[in-house]
Amino acid sequence: MNLTLSDEQQMLRESLRRFLKQRYPFALRSAAALNAGALSKATWTAMANDLGILGAGFAEDLGGMGGGPVETMIIMEELGHALVAEPYIETIVIAGELLSRSGGETARTALAEVLSGDLLLAYAWAEPGASTDPRDIATAAVRDGEGWRLSGRKVVVTAAPWASHLIIPARTSGKGGDDAGLSLFLVDKSRSGMSLCNYTTIDGRPASDIDLDNVAIPPEAMLGAEGAALPLIDEIADYAIAAMCAEAVGIMTYLLEATMTYTKERRQFGNPLSSFQVLQHRMADMLIEIELARSAAYLATLKLSAAPDVRARATSAAKVTIGAAGRFVGQNAVQLHGAMGMTDELAVGHYLKRLMAISADFGGEDRHRARHALLSAASRSASRPKRMH
Repeated sequence: MNLTLSDEQQMLRESLRRFLKQRYPFALRSAAALNAGALSKATWTAMANDLGILGAGFAEDLGGMGGGPVETMIIMEELGHALVAEPYIETIVIAGELLSRSGGETARTALAEVLSGDLLLAYAWAEPGASTDPRDIATAAVRDGEGWRLSGRKVVVTAAPWASHLIIPARTSGKGGDDAGLSLFLVDKSRSGMSLCNYTTIDGRPASDIDLDNVAIPPEAMLGAEGAALPLIDEIADYAIAAMCAEAVGIMTYLLEATMTYTKERRQFGNPLSSFQVLQHRMADMLIEIELARSAAYLATLKLSAAPDVRARATSAAKVTIGAAGRFVGQNAVQLHGAMGMTDELAVGHYLKRLMAISADFGGEDRHRARHALLSAASRSASRPKRMH
């Protein structure tokens, strides 16, 4: 697949790469991870004001720069290459896209604050013991006068320790497994009845498990129509998957570059490791896997505006491809660095851990392989000519 970037898109890539090289060294990221995932506010402010990339993927009438999914893909690939931990995917890709499609004064006001860098959001959707299908969400929203009360538990909410507000999907009607009955709420994290247990995930990012104990929220906290949020939740999950796949491509690209540099510098039997043909073949195989992953990520991005089943098949295919490629590239990068590969002093092991987290987020390979098979079977059945009786 050949995706030719416009001059403006190429400038976006180059300016972001230059900024991250100058302003976001790996040491800064490592220090933040050791400090319980402390947010680099200077980096986030610079992304908003100096670069303006927080609005790069949004239409101009929403306060953005007139871009779309391709701009988001470019940004995520560069953020992956630099292993940026700041909550671009949580606040901009997921929460921002949810707000932009929800409509209403609350969403418009919040989106303006998000794109200016003044508001950090996290998306609290996953629940303990539940599948990755949002239809299984059990958190309940019960009427309380004109407002609502939320009760339930959310787990592994990345970026929640940084965020001031959460977007929470909850059931306003129906039961687990139903398509109808899910609604979205924008909730201030400081509200009474909400308690967070904060921790750091395997890839060094901050996350929270959240208990909602009869949390009172006003009526304007609801985003969109009551009980009709499932199609939007599914759509934004695919947006998140496509963005994470682009991030993974950036990560794998870095791993190959670092491995090539190391094997040129490290000598064995008087020769650089890169001179050994078997290791050259190994790195060539890494490159092939990266290009397969890149094509899958590009396809997923380009299909985000397609029909829901086409979009879902493309993102599931990308998730499976990225998972396999990331495992191969990451493991080989660590192996070719020797025992140093998994030490905290080298970046390689940290990049591998982020690939592992991406592989699991929004469903692992098995879930997306099954999803793709189910959707493909349904598509074939729908396109099969009807037999005359």
